[in-house]
Amino acid sequence: MLFGHFAQNSYFCGMKTAAYLTYPTFMRRYFSERVQKISVNPGFSCPNRDGKISVGGCTFCNNSSFSPDYCLQGDSITEQVKKGLQFFAHKPDYKQFIVYFQSFSNTYAPLETLQKYYSEALSIEGVVGLSIGTRPDCVEDDVLDLLADLSKKHFILLELGVESTHNDTLARINRGHSFETSVDAIQRAHNKGILTAAHLIMGLPGENKARILESADKMAHLPIDMIKLHQLQIIKNTALAKQFLANPSSIPLFSCDEYIDLCIDVMERLNPTICIERFVSQSPEAWRIAPNWQLKNYEFVHRLEARIKERGAFQGRLFQN
Repeated sequence: MLFGHFAQNSYFCGMKTAAYLTYPTFMRRYFSERVQKISVNPGFSCPNRDGKISVGGCTFCNNSSFSPDYCLQGDSITEQVKKGLQFFAHKPDYKQFIVYFQSFSNTYAPLETLQKYYSEALSIEGVVGLSIGTRPDCVEDDVLDLLADLSKKHFILLELGVESTHNDTLARINRGHSFETSVDAIQRAHNKGILTAAHLIMGLPGENKARILESADKMAHLPIDMIKLHQLQIIKNTALAKQFLANPSSIPLFSCDEYIDLCIDVMERLNPTICIERFVSQSPEAWRIAPNWQLKNYEFVHRLEARIKERGAFQGRLFQN
């Protein structure tokens, strides 16, 4: 089955009864039963960490804050997946798994190394696909050719950290690439039939509601299959944390209710064919300085969906093709 080709040429289902295209609805195009992601850390780096384009990494980023405990860099991919399976053993309904190459930039290595790790993951019993997180400036054409070839037989999702569509913001957070680089990577992946997701952080320094909605309008017109929205979190041991602790007012953060309404505003601007995988992410309290909404992710989603109903909102209401 050509997973990428199918995604480009099929329309969403379920929106007659749902306010937005959810991840479970999207995944039912490919799988008849539930699929669980298992994160792995192959030990790659980023070009704005190792000196290729910069050092220090993104000002907001501390990979330890979102990497599961079972992702030990010294373990093989197979060992990490096995530990992940044990971690999710309490969920007997999950019999199919997608290996999520999550930490750092998982296309930032020689092609032979990438092929080795991806093939190892796909050879594990129960693994039906890969989700590969990376930077838009780390997807050369030969990497896309590899992913396109794998997608002929497996579910392959390329997750790109766009983070913002504003170049001044990207420079401010030491991202090391432009929005134009993101557009180019997305378009090239799309042209090769690869399912593509974009990550967007809402509330980065220097960005107010108006600028975030500008980003939503721009993302709505890109050929992406999925989007992940993140609220800005201040994480320990980051450059952003140092700035925030020195002057909290320099980085205004959204309240939970403000962020919920912002999510809905963004949702209404997105092309309704784009799956919204999530609206929120929560780093562990041990790593998170702020914000502290005291809500689990599912509790946030319940409040969000109640507010969507209250507003009569739906994905694509303000989308202009």
